[in-house]
Amino acid sequence: MSVEFPPSAAPRSAYPADALPEAVRERLRELSARSEEPLATYLYDGEVAAGRARELRAALPEWAQVYYAVKANSFPGVLAALAPHVDGFEVASRSELALAREALAPGATGSGSGPAGTLAVVAAGPAKSVPVLTDLVRAEVESINAESLLELHRISAVAVEQGTTARVALRVNPQNIPVTGSLHMGGEPSQFGVPEPDVPEVLTEAARLPGLDLVGFHIHAASNNLDAVSQAAYLRWCVEWSAATAAAHGIELRQIDIGGGIGVNFEGEEPFDTTRFGELIARSAPPEGARVIMEPGRFLVADCGWYAAEVTDVKSSYGHAYAMLRGGINHFQLPTSWDIVHNVAVLPIDAWPAGLPRPEAARTRVTVVGELCTPEDTLLREVHIDRVRAGDLVVFPYSGSYGWEFAMPHFLGHPAAERTML
Repeated sequence: MSVEFPPSAAPRSAYPADALPEAVRERLRELSARSEEPLATYLYDGEVAAGRARELRAALPEWAQVYYAVKANSFPGVLAALAPHVDGFEVASRSELALAREALAPGATGSGSGPAGTLAVVAAGPAKSVPVLTDLVRAEVESINAESLLELHRISAVAVEQGTTARVALRVNPQNIPVTGSLHMGGEPSQFGVPEPDVPEVLTEAARLPGLDLVGFHIHAASNNLDAVSQAAYLRWCVEWSAATAAAHGIELRQIDIGGGIGVNFEGEEPFDTTRFGELIARSAPPEGARVIMEPGRFLVADCGWYAAEVTDVKSSYGHAYAMLRGGINHFQLPTSWDIVHNVAVLPIDAWPAGLPRPEAARTRVTVVGELCTPEDTLLREVHIDRVRAGDLVVFPYSGSYGWEFAMPHFLGHPAAERTML
């Protein structure tokens, strides 16, 4: 069995410490000085996330709406910061639904209201259980993106039992999306959605179910796309396909959910051009009465977070230098799971116990590893670092998305990372 490591960072150098915002440096030093144990923490800046949301929302026409994908970062402070600047939330579990409801509650910063008084939440995810569907129906969410014919039957049964009607969008796995660029094309076997050839039969059956109000379609075929032109073409295709399919089956089209897909420039690529995207999609208005929902996650929150962990030791092994962290993939699994180079900055911490040797590595390539008993606990390989000492902090910028939510915190039972707002 091969061990999965992130790719080598060579010949890259670590970011300088002053690449971190001054407020972040000050807060991390404060947390380090106050902590009785080696520090491991996520630090989030809600205003950065809110700024991203405002940027995207301002670029879009009125018929396009932004629903934040809670899976990217579910920390309540982040949701509260985003709530006034997005149109709603996308959830995939009972826990996420509860968090979204809290952020959208009357008196909170978000409006919380979707069409016809519904909760401004859309729900997605495969294999939804009856308890999940029951909570969604009871919450009167804006729509449930149904993944199969059986799920439609289950939603209808729950709605009838509750004496209501559930708003539903059918998730479709398209046979082909005639758009080039950084997109994951349809037509491949997947656990997600209804294959396009089966859509007519499923829609016919759905029309017979008494507890459903079919409002439109959900198509999520894009992932981490930095090209505004191809993302706009993808949206246009989703609008055209949904309009044609709704007309062919007598559906009153009110919602076209194109999923997420806007990318993040982790490695210095050109960032996604929201202004150009907005200009291009303005030409692709949906039919009257329909709106287009986008579900960005990482785009809104990736750069609002930093994961910082104290260096507990520095080792040299057969000519290779290692910085050992209080943390690792039990807190931050993204670099290994996504096979990316996730660069760091070293924040010097001057305090050190008297009488203890303080190992360091200087002007050399360093591999950053965690505290778990597996070689897979490797976060960054062979990055050139001017100096790193035991007691310093290694800080991962762009850790606001798929950080703690994507980790494996129970392996070995080490303490969880703290999470706090800046």
